[in-house]
Amino acid sequence: MTAVTSLARPRAVVRAAVEWPTLLLLTTLYGAFAAVTFFHALLPWPVVSAVGAVLIALHSSLQHELIHGHPTRWRRANRLLALPPLSLWLPFDSYRISHLMHHRDERLTDPLDDPESYYWTDTEWRRLGALPRLLVRIQSTLLGRMLIGPFWIVGGFLLSEARAVIAGEGPARHIWTGHLLHLAPLLVWLVFVAKMNLLFYVFGIVYPATAILLIRSFAEHRAEHDVVHRTAIVEGSWLLGPLFLFNNLHAVHHARPTMPWYRIPSWYRAHRTELVRANGGLVYKGYLDVARRYLLRPHDEPAHPHGRAP
Repeated sequence: MTAVTSLARPRAVVRAAVEWPTLLLLTTLYGAFAAVTFFHALLPWPVVSAVGAVLIALHSSLQHELIHGHPTRWRRANRLLALPPLSLWLPFDSYRISHLMHHRDERLTDPLDDPESYYWTDTEWRRLGALPRLLVRIQSTLLGRMLIGPFWIVGGFLLSEARAVIAGEGPARHIWTGHLLHLAPLLVWLVFVAKMNLLFYVFGIVYPATAILLIRSFAEHRAEHDVVHRTAIVEGSWLLGPLFLFNNLHAVHHARPTMPWYRIPSWYRAHRTELVRANGGLVYKGYLDVARRYLLRPHDEPAHPHGRAP
């Protein structure tokens, strides 16, 4: 049994009916979002853009937290708390399904089985044309991922979802019907109450928010033969770490996926030696370290080095 395997099998603990730190943070976030959007005309647009992007990035981090059974014991209550689609483009139920599939650790980084993998199979890579290959290679650098990654990822997701809806695949139509119903009140708020320009909201707030989130996912996983070597740790991130609800300590999340965000740092400090030994030392000293290594250099080759995850 590896260190991470043993750490991933904790004794049963009694969870609180309500995790108040998460509920308080979620309530504060929705209040701040309402205030920033409602009073946006009174603020300089760069401030609205920066604060709005941070709030939407934090909202995504909280949605991730709610996927894993927080902040209450009741899944329906957690889902209701997560439903407001502040990013516009991503239905919570689609996110939930794909992310839980991602947590099949034995398939991490697999181009087909891991929905959050950035790798391609050899066959897929050979089929790509020259321009798509160039765009993919640009996104293998951190700068490229942040600049064109939101357009590429959101565009590709919406295209694949449109095909699924048209073909009637799985729950796609049900999910998107619900998403449009949840989207309508937000659009009414933005357009008729806050009187915000939707183009500014999309390109001035949602796009940079997505770019921020891509910093987190950029170096989270790496294609390796051993499963436990595929998940990275980014230490000492005092700004982005809290924004990502400490998911920068990603090996902890995969070892203990139901641990609430506010317990992760202390648990990591207590088990750092075992985690770092288990993941083969895949540790970065903050996101500046990630940028120093990969801002203009590729994190890895786009084609999976083994074709598929072993």
